[in-house]
Amino acid sequence: MICDNCGKRVATVHITKIENGKKTDFHLCEQCAISENTISINTSFSISDLLTGILNNTEYFPLKFDFQEELKCPVCGLSYNRFRETGRFGCSNCYKTFGDRLNPLFRRLHGNINHLGKIPVRTGGKMKKVREIEKLKAALNFAVKNEEYEKAAEIRDRIKELDRISKGEENK
Repeated sequence: MICDNCGKRVATVHITKIENGKKTDFHLCEQCAISENTISINTSFSISDLLTGILNNTEYFPLKFDFQEELKCPVCGLSYNRFRETGRFGCSNCYKTFGDRLNPLFRRLHGNINHLGKIPVRTGGKMKKVREIEKLKAALNFAVKNEEYEKAAEIRDRIKELDRISKGEENK
């Protein structure tokens, strides 16, 4: 694709601009993109830059914590504000220390705060049943809280059936 601006070089910068519901695509070469001040090309990019940008973007990710003292990790002494500047932890204890502030970030980035990981092929069937039982138990508690007793009975029966099946597999 050729640059929309100069018409000479290959377009390596592709910009999609949406204004008032109207979408416009620009395809520029690197030189035109820089000379037009359309973008600033930074060749050094890291995950910590991404995290720092997200943490400091209060428009999309408001962090409202009113602590009188600045929160610091008791092990390495890293402050939360310093973490926000650098996007890097000082030690593994920082996860625990800043956990309340990190959970909204992880939920926003990953859609969940619990890491489920991959299921190994050898134990895949058993693990899937265990996870399904866990989900059903949560649904059972929800149904009981909402006084949906018929639904709760169906869920209870399904849990018992899965328990029976998984115990039958263990005995083989």
